[in-house]
Amino acid sequence: MNLADLPVAAVIRIAKENGAERVGSDAAQILVEKAEEYIATLTKEANKLALHAGRKTIKEEDVEMAAESV
Repeated sequence: MNLADLPVAAVIRIAKENGAERVGSDAAQILVEKAEEYIATLTKEANKLALHAGRKTIKEEDVEMAAESV
């Protein structure tokens, strides 16, 4: 899996919006990696749900249901 597709600045902004006063560059990189891993896992689960429903398109409800199980 190709990591570092999420912009580091966006991840830092999200961290700050959630209480982090400062975020070190090493911490920001790990946050990016973990966020991408979570998104990949969530997408795989949502895709399974969509396929089970006979669809190729992932819908909002697939993501919501996948988020409950991940």
